[in-house]
Amino acid sequence: MNQTSSGRMPVKLGPLALLLTVISICLTTMAILTFATARADRRLAEKYAATVRLRYELDQEGQSWLRDVQAQTVSPDPDGTYETVLERDGSTLTIRVEDGAVVAWRHQRTWEEDLEWDLWPGL
Repeated sequence: MNQTSSGRMPVKLGPLALLLTVISICLTTMAILTFATARADRRLAEKYAATVRLRYELDQEGQSWLRDVQAQTVSPDPDGTYETVLERDGSTLTIRVEDGAVVAWRHQRTWEEDLEWDLWPGL
C-alpha cells in the first residue's frame, strides 16, 4: 500500500476526471440538441398558426359571400349556379352553390418546398 507521509491513501483522479469529462460532454450535447429542437418546434408552430389564421379568414370571406348569395345580391352563373374562388397568400377557397345548397367548399394551398435547412444556427 502506498501511503503518504500523513498516513492517508492518495486519491487517484484519473478515472473520476474522465467520468466527469464524459458526463459534461453528454450534457452539453443534450443541451444543444434540446435548444435546436425547441427552436424548430417554435418555427413549425408559427407556420401552422399562420396557416390556420389564413384559413379562418378565407372561411369568413366565404360566409360573407354566402350571405350575399342568400340575399340575392350576387348574380348566378348562366346555368343557375353560384361559384366563387377566394384567394389569399397562396391559399384558395372554392365555393359552389346549386339549388340553394352548398355542394363544394374546398380549401387548397399551393405547395412550396422548404429548402431552408437551418439545423445548427450560429455554429
